Amino acid sequence: MQQTIGFAQKRRRTFVFASKNNTSYYKSIKDKSFEDIIHKNGFFAKEFKIENNTKGICVDFEYQDIYYVSDNFKMAFENAGIMKDGKIYTEKVEAKYIEPTKLIEVLEEDVDKKYYEVGNIDKWKYLKGPKKVKRTSKTGFKYMFSEGGMLFPDALDKPARTMLTSESSVNRSTHIIEDPKKKELRILTPVEAERINGFDDNWTNTGMPEKFRYFCMGNALVVGLIEKMGKRLDEIFDKED
Repeated sequence: MQQTIGFAQKRRRTFVFASKNNTSYYKSIKDKSFEDIIHKNGFFAKEFKIENNTKGICVDFEYQDIYYVSDNFKMAFENAGIMKDGKIYTEKVEAKYIEPTKLIEVLEEDVDKKYYEVGNIDKWKYLKGPKKVKRTSKTGFKYMFSEGGMLFPDALDKPARTMLTSESSVNRSTHIIEDPKKKELRILTPVEAERINGFDDNWTNTGMPEKFRYFCMGNALVVGLIEKMGKRLDEIFDKED
């Protein structure tokens, strides 16, 4: 999770790095153990440090065609793994803790009053709160829809939650904060949404409507993560023939 490595947003994503067997990179890891690749010398290991050293699981991978894989391959994957030379290795790892950026650290001061116009507070409390609702599907199937509660307003001493494309709308996922200066509830500004993802201020201020600025940030990746991986790619490319 990204809040363990210094960023301002909790945004779980899976990243996959692959290389051909005729590259210098592959040759550099060919004879290394799976544990060594994940913990010390692999693509992710040098930029994303790991604290623990758990016992992983290794299985042989038999590939005939995509249909065979779909019908026959089963494996419980952990949050880190590698496939090399027909074997798959996976283990549960824990990222080295780095103090996250708190939401309060990316807030603007003296924001426009329009961001305080959040509407019906009771509706927000309902959307954010725990609930169990009886529902009926289009086919007539009756079921109980349930979801847990969310902190309202959002905590300022923690990283932001995962930002979605619906940010700023009347939606359960929208961040609602208590402005630390005015002590009033408001939504995030477009600039704050940019900062949460690590973009420069007003990066999306290109003349598009504000709702699309939020939409862009809901679709974005955290810039710092990509920078870390880009740095590793540069190191790898520099060593290729």
